[in-house]
Amino acid sequence: MEYKRITSIDDPNFRKMHKLMGQIFPPEEVLEYELWREPLEDPGIRVFVALDGDEVVGATEYRYYQDWNIAMTDFTIIGLQGMGIGRFLAVNRMKDLNALAEQNGKELYGMFAEIYDPYRVENYEFGGVKVMDPYVRREVLSHLGYKRIDIEYVHPSWENNGEAVTGLDLGFMPSDDSQEEIEASLVADFLTTYYTVLPNKPPEWLGMIDRLRKKDRVALLPL
Repeated sequence: MEYKRITSIDDPNFRKMHKLMGQIFPPEEVLEYELWREPLEDPGIRVFVALDGDEVVGATEYRYYQDWNIAMTDFTIIGLQGMGIGRFLAVNRMKDLNALAEQNGKELYGMFAEIYDPYRVENYEFGGVKVMDPYVRREVLSHLGYKRIDIEYVHPSWENNGEAVTGLDLGFMPSDDSQEEIEASLVADFLTTYYTVLPNKPPEWLGMIDRLRKKDRVALLPL
């Protein structure tokens, strides 16, 4: 497999990736095609596909925030089972992020991720791909070192309709696995920056941010 970066919606591999996203994720989790143009041109947003020949069999999007020395995994897509795609993406993503942190003169502090909670919402199909099953993904992320940030988490719908999306946790994978708390201001600042692209914020999300602003630290709990 080849780990290849996409920086334009005009890249033929982007169309293949976006189609794969639509097959795997629910509609409110998928940014519409044309709205990808600016994000892909942003050097801080890193979108890579796993290519098997000319077929996109997996993809991951993530970003590194130099000022905070943290990363965010936006998504990981595994299109086929039995090929080691998840491991391939995770290893190459971490190599890339460690290199970015090293260029910044630091060791990566940690990485955020939104994590589906199938114990609350049971109707996620994810295109029928069993390796994308939310029970499997949650346990894999736990194995990788992700912990649940102790907040009632919602996020604005990517359909930009002002609705709150529930049924997920906000996770954080600290580089130091013994870390049991995270700075509340970092979480609030990160989320505010991350969702700048969506102007229609639901009141539930605004309330969550306000509560974070009033705290010092937030616990990191097991997934």
